This record gives sequence, structure tokens and C-alpha cells, in this order.
Amino acid sequence: MTRLRPPTGHPPPNAFRWIGALLAWVLVALGLGARPALATSPLPPPVQQALAAAGIPWESVAVFVQPVTGAGPLLIWNADAPMNPASTMKLVTTLVALELLGPAYTWKTEVYVGGPVTQGVLDGPLAIKGYGDPKLTLERLWLLLREVRARGVRVIRGDLMLDRTHFALPAGDPGAFDGEPYRPYNVEPDALLLNFNAVRVSFVPEPAQGRVRVYAEPHPEGLEIDNRLKLGPGPCRHWEPRFHAAIASDWTRARIVFEGRYPEDCGERAESFSVLAHPKLFGDVFRQLWAELGGQLAGGVREGPVPEGAQLLAVSDSPPLAEIVRDINKFSNNVMARQLLLTLGAHGFGAPATPETAARAIKAWLFQNRLEFPELVVENGAGLSRVERISARHLGELLLRAWNSPVMPEFVASLPLAGVDGTLKKHMRSNAFSGQAHLKTGYLEGVRAIAGYVRDRDGRRHVVVCFVNHPNAGRARPVMEALIEWVYEGGEHCCAQPRAAGTSARVLE
Repeated sequence: MTRLRPPTGHPPPNAFRWIGALLAWVLVALGLGARPALATSPLPPPVQQALAAAGIPWESVAVFVQPVTGAGPLLIWNADAPMNPASTMKLVTTLVALELLGPAYTWKTEVYVGGPVTQGVLDGPLAIKGYGDPKLTLERLWLLLREVRARGVRVIRGDLMLDRTHFALPAGDPGAFDGEPYRPYNVEPDALLLNFNAVRVSFVPEPAQGRVRVYAEPHPEGLEIDNRLKLGPGPCRHWEPRFHAAIASDWTRARIVFEGRYPEDCGERAESFSVLAHPKLFGDVFRQLWAELGGQLAGGVREGPVPEGAQLLAVSDSPPLAEIVRDINKFSNNVMARQLLLTLGAHGFGAPATPETAARAIKAWLFQNRLEFPELVVENGAGLSRVERISARHLGELLLRAWNSPVMPEFVASLPLAGVDGTLKKHMRSNAFSGQAHLKTGYLEGVRAIAGYVRDRDGRRHVVVCFVNHPNAGRARPVMEALIEWVYEGGEHCCAQPRAAGTSARVLE
């Protein structure tokens, strides 16, 4: 009897897999082999169930989990796919900044006099040069101008000059991302950013008078507020303030109309709006503060570099980078992250910084640290983007790198603590892992993301990254929480359980 053989003279391909599986089983049974690779395990059953309930297919999810001291991943799923990370992109920007600039780095805002000062009168312009300070607030500008007054300037006979040349940015449309140009999260970066380019409007019910008092801080000359709110009974959850902003095409004037019923149960509330261009807001606020300090500005407000020969008079230093990074990550501040990214561009390639040099600075740091992220796309470093991309594996590797970095304490402490503070203060409070996970969240329409560090019941810490890119991503919070709970409860034990029927260890097609 003739035996049939494959034309190549080799065993059938399936024989290799069968023999290999048999040898691996024998070695494990004898205690001589390694455990099956956890990286090929399917998604944990609780995560599968949460995905099914949310109507999110497996191929729209990417997961990376690895102990910070482990030799390899505990769980990976679709981890090499380029995904939109939403605000978890801020982790890339802030870690690179902490390492390149150092946690004590500060930004300067400088004041120059462009002429002689005689008996309190400056015969020339006063110039203010910005270097991209992400946190030049109203209070800090007041302190800086108070210093200028203390140094003998009372009357400015020339113009106020605003030097914004440290950044070179193309004309941008703040409403291009989602059609909401007046929301603070859409503020464009600027070398002379003041108060996040926003005004804070407060609503104060006055039941005795039957009205709601509305006021803005700051209240620039170019802003008009029309208060038509009516105070009335009812639960606060029914209050949805309606506002309309009529803004000139050059953003030099704005009018906000508030109307509707304000429930008394709401108490005092506040909303922030960005309705004026950067130089307009800065100029108007300067005039107000300068007048309050007893000063006079005879000239106008114009943009341009510090005049040649001008003398430095006063300097304001920002809070240190470690504090700035905390604000960025704890509260997911987009404009501060964008300011920081451009600062990296100026640091690495000189001023003026551009979005292109900023992205190059990130990639240069990765190259110097032997991190190859070919899929990485950096647009603004804040995650407020439809084009930014990174894989779950590479963001996980970045977090592992951060754990062994000299700036690890500052970096990890900047992440929201689950159920305790930041963007997670009102979330995950009732979960078993509340207070045990430092996690950055991300949310865009069609995108949900979470990344950071989870401490399990035995005190071991793990890097956890999870991306969901799907139209139903808004329903994915239970998916994220199921994954974190699985890690917290000692997720490696899950991987030894039999696979759920119909599941596969590969991405479903």
C-alpha cells in the first residue's frame, strides 16, 4: 500500500501546530515549560459583556495591560492598531515636556519701556512680550502691572505693544473642530495667552429681589451681557442656560444674551466663554487693571515685536512645569497642553515655534530614547483632534518608560485619582478600585479612552491603556471600568479560565 505524502515531503501544516501544542502541554504538566502567553488571551469576560451591552464590536477596541515590573504584557488586544486617543494624548506631551524641560521649568512674561521715564511718565510705548505662559491669569497680570507701577511708571504716553512673536501660528478657526467656537476648550494657543482667553460669567440668585444677578470676570470693554434670566422654583437638573453670542468677524466685540428660567435650587453657578480675540481681550483687560492701579494709557493697543533699544522693566514667572502638568492632566486643559507642545517646539528648534516644529520635538525625543512609534500622529498634543493617532501598545510602552523616569513622581501625581479628584472626582467612587488608580481619560464624539496606572489588591501596579473608536463610544464607560476592575482583582487569574463560546484570540473580522 502506497502512503500519500504532501508534494514537499513535509508533514501537513496542521501537524506542526498539533505537535507544538502537545509538547507545550506536556512541558507545562511537568513543570518545565512557561505558562501560555497571556498576550494572546481574549478580552476578559466582564469586558466582553460590557462591550456587548454597549453595542461595540471587538475590532473597535484596543487594550494593553502590563505590570510595571513585569517582563511582558498581561493582556493585549488589537494593541498595534493606530487609534484616536482623545485626551490621553496629553500623556505624551506632558511626559516629554517633564523630561526635556524639567519639572522646575517656568515661562516668563516680560515688560519693557520704550523710552525714558520721568516723574512717573513714560515717554514712549510699554511693550509686553509673551513666551507662551499657559497660566498667565487675571490675578498674575494684576501683580505684574502692580510691579510696573511700583517701579515708577504711572502715565504711558505711547502705545501698549503686545509681542506675540514667540509662536508663529496659521490663522485658525476655533469652531472648526465641532462648531463651538466660544467654548473654552476650543481656544487657540497664543504666545501672550491671558486667562485662557476666557471670561467667567457668574450667576447669583437673589430670591428677595426675584432676580438672577449675572456678572463677568474679567469684563472687557468689548463684551456686552444681556441678562434676561427669570428666577423660579424647580430642581436644578432642569436648568439648561441658553446663550447667544453675536461676534464681529474680527472678534473685537461680543454680546451674550442669557434667557430662560433659572431654578432657585441651582444656587450660584458659573460658565466660561471665549468670545474675543487674544489681543483684544489682553488690551481691554490691561486698560481696566491699569486704571484701577491709578495709571493712564494715552495711546492705543497694537501688536509687534519689542522696540529696538527698549529696556526690560519687570518680569513675571509662571508656576513651575510640574504644577502646569498637573493642571493639564488632572483637569484635561486643552489650551494649556497646546501651549506646552509649542513650547517644546521653541525649546528644540528655536523661536518662533510652529505646530510642525512642536511635532518634530516629540518625535526627536522618542528617537533619542529608542522608542519607535511609526503610527504616531501629533497635531496639537491635546487630543482635541480627529487626526492624532497612537497605538495602545505604544502609549503603554510610554507609560512604562515614565514609571522608570526621574520625573515619575511628578508625572504620576498629575493624573486624576479614580473617585477622588480631577476629571474622575465624580466617577468611579463606588468601584472597588476607587483611590487605587491614577488614570487619564479621553472623550470625543466616537472616541473613548483611558490610560494610566492601576494598583491591584496585592499592591502591584499595572499600566493600563484602553481605546474605543466607534460611534457607540459614548456608552463605553462600563467597558473601561470592567477592565480596570479586572486588573484590580488580579486579572491574570482570568486568563486561565476557558474561553467564552464563540470568542477568538484574534481581532474579529
